[in-house]
Amino acid sequence: MSSVIRPLRGFATLAGLVALVVYTWGLLHLAGSILEAEDGGMGSAPLPPCRGNEQAVHVIDYSLSFLPLSFDCEMTGGGSYPAEVIPGYVNPVAVGSALAAVGCAVASACLAELRLRAGAREGEGG
Repeated sequence: MSSVIRPLRGFATLAGLVALVVYTWGLLHLAGSILEAEDGGMGSAPLPPCRGNEQAVHVIDYSLSFLPLSFDCEMTGGGSYPAEVIPGYVNPVAVGSALAAVGCAVASACLAELRLRAGAREGEGG
């Protein structure tokens, strides 16, 4: 049983690092979009991250979300649409890797607990 615990912990660490790196990559894209939107000056209307959509002429502001990562273009009249500034793989990979990390960490902790209990039972019986 102990031969399984160590690889589970290693995989949990690796999956956690993947989640962190991919989420950070998405944050860099989001930060770049914020800088681009706040730049102002000539050619700043509509907001550069919101361009490429026929609704861009109605954009008046933007909003951000950090879970999941998104940059939303706010329009007159109350509507909004997501700007395609964050790569499509970022949110699914970050969430999947984080869930895998938590799952492996919990599994390794449960196996370690079972091993300790089995050892305690053997010690009581002898």
